[in-house]
Amino acid sequence: QVQLVESGGGLVQPGGSLRLSCAASGFAFSSSGMSWYRQAPGKERELVAVINTFGHSTYYADSVKGRFTISRDNAKNTMYLQMNSLKPEDTAVYYCNADIRGRLGYWGQGTQVTVSS
Repeated sequence: QVQLVESGGGLVQPGGSLRLSCAASGFAFSSSGMSWYRQAPGKERELVAVINTFGHSTYYADSVKGRFTISRDNAKNTMYLQMNSLKPEDTAVYYCNADIRGRLGYWGQGTQVTVSS
């Protein structure tokens, strides 16, 4: 059974940093593209970052480019999102998403990130 478990969220001050992790199991992680989404209260879920199977190709939303870094460790079946220079508008529940053989409907439970003074 596919399982994606996010962790690493928390409360940080503006300008601070967090590192999110997504632990994956139940599928061929190394063969799957992975991505991070987020959803703020009252807003639709939005794509934050994407990483291909080997981690060489990445995509970032304009709102996070230069501040966030997506990475993966295929040996550990884990994807990461390093978030630096956090802003209040980064406050959201962050979700891990897996592209498993072209199917995108696999999600973790989410981890809350709150950026506030």
